[in-house]
Amino acid sequence: MEQKPVPRHIAIIMDGNGRWAKKRGLPRTAGHAAGAETFRRIANYCRTLGVEYLTVYAFSTENWKRSEEEVGAIMKLLGNYLKEALRDMEKNHVRFRFFGDLTRLSPKLQQLCAEAENKSAVFGDVQVNFCLNYGGRDELVKASQAFARDVAGGKYTPEDLTEELLASYLYSQNVPDPELIIRPSGEMRTSNFLLWQSAYSEYVFMDVLWPDFSPEDLDQAIAEYNGRNRRFGGV
Repeated sequence: MEQKPVPRHIAIIMDGNGRWAKKRGLPRTAGHAAGAETFRRIANYCRTLGVEYLTVYAFSTENWKRSEEEVGAIMKLLGNYLKEALRDMEKNHVRFRFFGDLTRLSPKLQQLCAEAENKSAVFGDVQVNFCLNYGGRDELVKASQAFARDVAGGKYTPEDLTEELLASYLYSQNVPDPELIIRPSGEMRTSNFLLWQSAYSEYVFMDVLWPDFSPEDLDQAIAEYNGRNRRFGGV
């Protein structure tokens, strides 16, 4: 892979944890634990490849519909990961950002997110973006509301709105759009993920459940990306 172009920004819909557990007769929470280990492995591998930005769909605005036990297990795994990241921050030099409405999270988890984001802001080589209580439509609604408030306050007029200005109101402000979005698990949907940012992203859908996703699978997705002709609306 070192001899081939690697996308600067890769985004992943980490899907299939529950089905992975069900196939093994395990509770869904076991699938999320296995998926968390896969995330660690793939994040480290992305770093060795030279990927600058990795964005992962950790918890959507729709995931609150799941059982209280499952939601609690996911939040516990995230909290444990953030504690680990804070402990190893000076060694790993990874910057963290969080895309989504964090106000619905527990105060303790909100504090961990804020601490990870603030303390890692000095690092610039690698950035991991967690989409947490995130939905692409919700992001666009909140961006529109924020712009409307600025119009009401006299900062802008409606005619001032451009694509660049609207992008500055998104959670992903100052982050380049992903060149490659990967969805494991065999599903063929975008599931409300990065709706604005993915306008010209290349999608690769893979028939492998997230806990089984390997560095070789990532190599395969990047190879498929490199085989495409990205014209951006041109000829």
